[in-house]
Amino acid sequence: MSIVEHFMQPEVRPFAVAALMIALVGGVEVAGMIVGMSFSELFGHAFDVGHGSNDSGIAQVLSWINVGSVPLMICILLALGIFSIAGFLIQDAARLVAEPLPATAAGVLAAAVSVPLLRSATRYAAHLVPQDESYAVGLSDLVGRVGEVSVGPLDGGLPGRVRVKDVHGNWHMVTASAAPDSPPLEKGTPVLLVDRKDGRFIAIAATEELATPKQDRR
Repeated sequence: MSIVEHFMQPEVRPFAVAALMIALVGGVEVAGMIVGMSFSELFGHAFDVGHGSNDSGIAQVLSWINVGSVPLMICILLALGIFSIAGFLIQDAARLVAEPLPATAAGVLAAAVSVPLLRSATRYAAHLVPQDESYAVGLSDLVGRVGEVSVGPLDGGLPGRVRVKDVHGNWHMVTASAAPDSPPLEKGTPVLLVDRKDGRFIAIAATEELATPKQDRR
């Protein structure tokens, strides 16, 4: 049996799909980064894990698997990879003993095995993620910071992107819209992040004093 035929067997189909999803999700993220719209930023930063008062069940699960210390996209890729490998190994072991398990039963076993392995893998990955990534602080900490429109304009239409530095000097690319009473904020405009609602920041034009770094003032 060839590798392709092995991947197409019904009993391993969920794990083959998970393996294909790794390439698909990774490709979407790379394509998004090229155009300046990171999928992991838009999706992962909807959860401000470990910061603020968010104590929902989803937030607790994400925190338990170390989302926040590790980018959500990495967690997704690790989860898919672990689930796929575990499933193939379970079916191979079952085939050696007797016959492959039904896909549903093998999927449940693979998921049960994957959860603790995912937590261990993300804990290890957290030590490998550079500390200057956008996940070093909570998004709520960026309110009140001055940044620059990198994908715009910010207006009443689709949200754009703002490049902003946190208190530790680490750069973030965040989703933002202009305040309701603000004129359109073109690309390159210095802006002040004044609030965060519905997963995006609210920005206004920064005054010259705020936009000028202290070391550049005379």
